[in-house]
Amino acid sequence: MDARSRNRLWAAGAIAVALGALVWIARGSMGESLVYYWSPADLAARGAEAYGTPVRLGGQIEAGSIQWKPESQDLFFVLTDGAAKVKVHSKGTPPQMFGEAQGVVVEGTYDASGVFTSHNLMVKHGNEYKPPAPGDDPKQVYKSLKDGGNS
Repeated sequence: MDARSRNRLWAAGAIAVALGALVWIARGSMGESLVYYWSPADLAARGAEAYGTPVRLGGQIEAGSIQWKPESQDLFFVLTDGAAKVKVHSKGTPPQMFGEAQGVVVEGTYDASGVFTSHNLMVKHGNEYKPPAPGDDPKQVYKSLKDGGNS
C-alpha cells in the first residue's frame, strides 16, 4: 500500500468517526429537547406516564373556570377538548386575548396532583389584528380576568 492510499484510508476513517460523533450528539440532544403536542384526552389516556414529561397541551378554556389573582400573578383555568378536562396553573400576566372559550396552547408539565403547570401560554387566534379604540381605558384590558371571566 503506497502513501497515497494510506492517506485516503486515514481521511475516510476520520470522516467516518466525525460523522458518527455528530449523529450521536444530535440524537442525544434531540431526545432531551423534544416536546410533544397533546390534547387533554391524550394527557388523560397516558395517566402516570405523563407526569413530568414536557408537553404542549392544546384545547379550549372552559367557561367559568378562569381564576386570576393579579397580586400574585397566578392564573388558574380548565382546558378541555370536549372529551377530557385538565386543570392548568400559569404564572405571569396572560395575553390580552386570553378568555373563555378561547383556544390556547400551554407548555409545561403535568404532575400527580392532576395540575398542569405551564411556563408558557399562547393564545390561538386569527391573523386579523384590531388595535384598541382611541380613548380606551387600559385598566379595562384585563377586567374580564379580574372578575373571573364573568363580564
